[in-house]
Amino acid sequence: MSDTVTKTLQATLATPTAGKEQRLQRLLDTYRDALHDAFDARADTMSAVNDIVTPYDLPYQAKDALKSYVPKLRKTYNAHELDDEHPLRLVNRAAKFDHSDEREYGFVWQAPQPGRGTNFWIPLRINPEQESLCFDLLNDDAKAGELRLQRHRTSWELHVTVEFSVDSSTEPDDPTYIGFDVGESALITGCALKRDVPRKPMLESGSRARHLRKEMYTTLKRLQERDAAEWRVDKRFNHYQNALTDIVEKVSRRAVEYADSFEDPVIVLEDLSYIRERLDYGKFMNRRLHAWAFARLQGRIKDKATEDGIPVEYVNAAYTSQTCHACGRLGRRNQQAEFKCTNDDCHVTEFHADINAAANIAGRVDPWGESVPWEPERNDSPRNGSASDSATVHRETSEKSSQMTLAAYSD
Repeated sequence: MSDTVTKTLQATLATPTAGKEQRLQRLLDTYRDALHDAFDARADTMSAVNDIVTPYDLPYQAKDALKSYVPKLRKTYNAHELDDEHPLRLVNRAAKFDHSDEREYGFVWQAPQPGRGTNFWIPLRINPEQESLCFDLLNDDAKAGELRLQRHRTSWELHVTVEFSVDSSTEPDDPTYIGFDVGESALITGCALKRDVPRKPMLESGSRARHLRKEMYTTLKRLQERDAAEWRVDKRFNHYQNALTDIVEKVSRRAVEYADSFEDPVIVLEDLSYIRERLDYGKFMNRRLHAWAFARLQGRIKDKATEDGIPVEYVNAAYTSQTCHACGRLGRRNQQAEFKCTNDDCHVTEFHADINAAANIAGRVDPWGESVPWEPERNDSPRNGSASDSATVHRETSEKSSQMTLAAYSD
């Protein structure tokens, strides 16, 4: 048995000649015109989109991508309008690559063009860490999905969705469940649960991500108010997005490494479907919370865990931050990071709120398999990142000898 893992191969096109750059730009502009026409016509089926895009001078790989993408814009993405910076989408039949050690740039991509005999090869600058993924594509050990070509001010970038198989992970006989709570104050909190007892929690601060999002919001707003050049706005936006992506990658790796430090680990995540629709804390907090890609971080944990052979389970997210992990009684959160159990008979008095939530998540897995497995209703990752600091959690003596206090973690 095997599982399928999805990654994105990112490459930068080597500086094209003037003629090739003009052909790429013409292709991108024509694609965007066809996309807007199909969207404005409210085409909601592949057949309706096909009727609109057929006359456009586009390669079939771009037309097929439009036929699949446009109907999703309103049905899946609930789009009301489109911006002018959509990348060129191409179906996987445009994933034609070649490699030779004799070239300055070993990997090249055949850029599709409309008409027969018009395609041309263009060199790619590949991240050295992703070279093995490129060779997997060439050797048919991985399968290409959608391609996206985007122009920035000084460069062209190609993103290729790549799927490959890894051996399926099987749940051990005596697993250690590790719950992960993704949030705003603490970016991610992990807690291992062994025989219903929380063990060695981990916390990753969300301060760096919050600072970046706040800075991005204010900087872009000021640039737009000053009517700054579009390339300058794009450059700053890309800077912040790259920094946030870096946080996602590093924190998700540390989360999987934390889980792997336990014997027979099983990672447990919340079902975050429609999390944006459920959040309503006012305009200011909504902007902050909705800007953070909760499901994106979870997705990267899932991908990395699958590659490392660690099983991943999903549980219902309801009330994980409001109930006591020890007795299940509803408690109080007088402060953001502090949970208080209201059950006098429970050995827990005060506990770190995010660790309590992570322990609840870990404890919701049904080891006897009686629960219906959760399947995501949709991908809630954003469509359109630098290390985070961690903190040590200390135990303190409770006023009641039979109870336990875990000091609140402060970000």
